[in-house]
Amino acid sequence: MLSWISISMRSLSSGVAISLLLLIIYKIISSKLKFRKYLEDSARLGCAPAPTLHSNNLLGTSRLRESIKATKEDRGPQYVVSAMNEVGPHIHTVRVPILDYELLVTRDPENVKAMFSTQTSEYDISATRSSAFMPLLGEGIFTSTGAQWKHSRALVRPQFSREEISNLDLVERHVRTLMRVLKVNGSGWTETLDLQPLMFYFTLDTATEFLYGQSVNSQAAIAGLESSKNGIDGAAFSKHFSTAKHLVDKRGALGKFYWLMPMSEMQMHCRAIHEVIDKMISDRLSSKRDPLCMEEKGTRKFVLLDELAKETQDLKELRNETLHTLMAGRDPTGALLGWVWYFLARCPDVFSKLRKTVLEQFGTSTDSPISDFSDLRRCEYLQWVIHEVVRIAAIIPMNERVALKDTTLPRGGGEHGSKPIFVRKGIQVLIPLYAIQHRPDIWGDDVEEFRPERWRGRRIGWEWIPFGGGARKCLGQQFAFTESSYCIVRFLQRFDAVENMEGPGEIKLHTAIENRSGTGVKVRFHEVSK
Repeated sequence: MLSWISISMRSLSSGVAISLLLLIIYKIISSKLKFRKYLEDSARLGCAPAPTLHSNNLLGTSRLRESIKATKEDRGPQYVVSAMNEVGPHIHTVRVPILDYELLVTRDPENVKAMFSTQTSEYDISATRSSAFMPLLGEGIFTSTGAQWKHSRALVRPQFSREEISNLDLVERHVRTLMRVLKVNGSGWTETLDLQPLMFYFTLDTATEFLYGQSVNSQAAIAGLESSKNGIDGAAFSKHFSTAKHLVDKRGALGKFYWLMPMSEMQMHCRAIHEVIDKMISDRLSSKRDPLCMEEKGTRKFVLLDELAKETQDLKELRNETLHTLMAGRDPTGALLGWVWYFLARCPDVFSKLRKTVLEQFGTSTDSPISDFSDLRRCEYLQWVIHEVVRIAAIIPMNERVALKDTTLPRGGGEHGSKPIFVRKGIQVLIPLYAIQHRPDIWGDDVEEFRPERWRGRRIGWEWIPFGGGARKCLGQQFAFTESSYCIVRFLQRFDAVENMEGPGEIKLHTAIENRSGTGVKVRFHEVSK
């Protein structure tokens, strides 16, 4: 009996192995036939195929493994550059086959312009992206397409055209809390600290107050400055949000195989986040205050939720739309501010020049008034520094589109990449912004150096789109630059020196949708003598 079972199990195992082998053979043959048909269609349309980024194995999975490994080692964006350069340093669009699945990767601004602007009706975000974000954000401006996206855009867009989004009083309140966290000792120096998480706490606090009329006060919570006034643990909320975003990024990196990732941990963090957001929405909507939120002093306080609630009372829709805006308001700006001090601590000449410029324009006191964003925008060198940080660190390292129909891209085909490419319906096109922003032929041979002066007189085109472009361009760009600029100015007014306490080493790009430093931002500051 036992021998019969043993024989049966061996037969079953052999059967499974043979079936798997036959499936692999079928997938390989199917892929070859599809590519042959693609070449025929491409030639008929006067297009040429993009060069292929070959894998080291027959299945085409080695590139996927290498990419996952590089991302774990905080060098994912650099891997994309090196892999494309293997095909050729002057090749900017490649085809990447994986099993019977293929995608295109392009670092050509002309192709980006086509997908985001001139051929925008033929491309949109992929179902892969939507599915990756959906457990955390739900339906909203970053995850929807078609009529649902137009509805979300129409709901949110008018609110970002208002003067109130540049109200600096909100930012000032949370900058002051941040300054209380940064304590100096008898020598005038702060202790060595990792500034990066503090920047995310700061942007979380400003974003939640802007959205919901109340802040989660994560800065005060982590520093023990004050207890929660609304029953919300801001530090815990921040951790849930960061972890959920990291899991979203891992889910998205799996591409069409996103469903392989276990969901229990993701669901736990999303549930905790949704409970806090639902509480803040309920608190606001049930408040006795008028829709414009009149403060005790009689000044008007703009709250995005108040404006959205005039258009819809659907609690789930309000949660979804505000969560989309919360992620956009917290994470890119938090990462940007961390990177600013990462580079300034390593470039003392830039720090000195920037501080001199800021003090001349805004004064030496942290109480000096700054009226609005136009004042900050006129500080040219400050804007150069921010632009260069965004370029070299590529705050948002990757974007993507999928072809909605059989269509084309203007460049990338043929041996030299100069011919148009035929793109079949359903093909995903990855847009590695880091790779675009690190092309020496666009930015100069010193592309890896932090040099704000490269922005002098530069006209910005499709080679620099950190906030996306076209109809899907991020609505919060002005708010992000306002908040960042204001915070930097206040730092420079209080501190006259910053030191890199990490020491030398290669830059590590930890990707969690946005790029942040994989080693943190370990610095210390010296306070101006009083």
